Amino acid sequence: MSAAASTPTPAAPVPEFKQVMGHPRPLWMLFMTEFWERFAFYGIRWALVLYIVAQFYDGSGTGEAPANRVYGAYLALVYAAAIFGGYIADKVLGYQRSILLGAVIMATGLFLIAYPDETVFKFGLATVIAGNGLFKPNISTMVGKLYATGDERRDSGFTLFYMGINAGAFLAPILTGWLASKVFGSDEMPAYKIVFIASGIGMLISLVWFWFGRRQLQGIGRPIAGEEQKSRVLWVLLGAVAAIPLIYFLLAIDAANLQWVLSALFVGLCAMIMVEGFRDGPVARDKALAMLIIFAFNVMFWMFFEQAGSSFNFLADKIVDRDLGGWTFPVAWFQSVNSVAILTLAPLIAWIWIKLGRHNPSIPRKFGLGLIFNGLAFLLLMFALSSLLSASGMIPLWTLVAVYVIQSIGELCLSPIGLSMTTKLAPVRLVGLGMGGWFLSTGIGNNLSGIFASHVSGDTGMTVASAHSGYTFGFWALLGCGVLLFLIAPLIQRLMHGVK
Repeated sequence: MSAAASTPTPAAPVPEFKQVMGHPRPLWMLFMTEFWERFAFYGIRWALVLYIVAQFYDGSGTGEAPANRVYGAYLALVYAAAIFGGYIADKVLGYQRSILLGAVIMATGLFLIAYPDETVFKFGLATVIAGNGLFKPNISTMVGKLYATGDERRDSGFTLFYMGINAGAFLAPILTGWLASKVFGSDEMPAYKIVFIASGIGMLISLVWFWFGRRQLQGIGRPIAGEEQKSRVLWVLLGAVAAIPLIYFLLAIDAANLQWVLSALFVGLCAMIMVEGFRDGPVARDKALAMLIIFAFNVMFWMFFEQAGSSFNFLADKIVDRDLGGWTFPVAWFQSVNSVAILTLAPLIAWIWIKLGRHNPSIPRKFGLGLIFNGLAFLLLMFALSSLLSASGMIPLWTLVAVYVIQSIGELCLSPIGLSMTTKLAPVRLVGLGMGGWFLSTGIGNNLSGIFASHVSGDTGMTVASAHSGYTFGFWALLGCGVLLFLIAPLIQRLMHGVK
């Protein structure tokens, strides 16, 4: 078929929303819905690898590598499931129903993982994955639908939405860590099941918040006219339940084999998006190609950024000097540093993008900056592990705090911009699937992060030497990718046909 023969389906008009603080009112409802969902998601992040080692490997360092791989596979499948969740929202349920159903399934999984049995634990993780796949891509897509095409507030709107993500991520480790270590357990034996139960309660709050707040959306995200049958919800629920054993199997297989599965999914997704792009004409085709190129660099960013939930936890537990005059800085609290940095710096970064006006860096160059800042965080770790070691083989606490802050700057250059970019570049009829592609590329990076973290820990647990070797590789890989992206940015920008 000739590319010029088909015409893109025009985007639906945006309703006239009441404006609150310069943005559509529903943005703030979605902000709080995402706040509680991220509270649930990040509430368990700090505890998972530590729990796996403590519960299923009797605290032995030999459990670190498999725990890292399980964690990486879990995150990878969370994001891979977004492909199916995005497609279901586009074609079957609509965005609102997908979010509600996903919240119910995710909450169920969070309560399941509180049961101290390895099989039930992995089935609980599989259930969380199934629910998050329906929830996560679709709420982000709905943020994009609040703004008309060309609305200059879109990037700053996504950055504000990203603050909701990080507000929940900030509170979750502090509260769940306090409950596990000070209320129901101790520093030596945290009550990890309380972490998972508290996160499940947070997910239920997210569900209730969206249920009552969705009226503000004025029909955005409702099922397509003529396809409102409630029986579709039941069929999707049954499909999700049937998928849970398959997800469990993917969690259980070797991470390297999972990588082949995820890569095959990514190739298939790229093909679907490019076919749709060709149907919509040369401009849509070029935009889709530009989006997919950036997705490849996104993989590299998250491969190293997501050490925060795996190898960085073991680093904090074993090699960082957390003593502050007799008080020990909790491992869980390191997870909140990223969120504090995001909450502090996000308004500044959003202001900078607007203030730069026509000198605002292109999307590819913002991504390049993200990769380079991520690399600088690993450069600091290289320096600390080689030059700042104490007599007892520990590095100062401030170095890991600074690593999280530097990574956060890179994240702000990349992640909220990536969400916004996807809504601008994806084919009109497959925006949800395009958002699923964004999360799948993140998921592939996360699975690679688990594989990388397992090498950092080695067979017997993390050492100074293994950490220094691994993080040195991370620095050079990120720096190389960041420089390459800067060099090819003009070519990618031409493919984007004026999208900024």
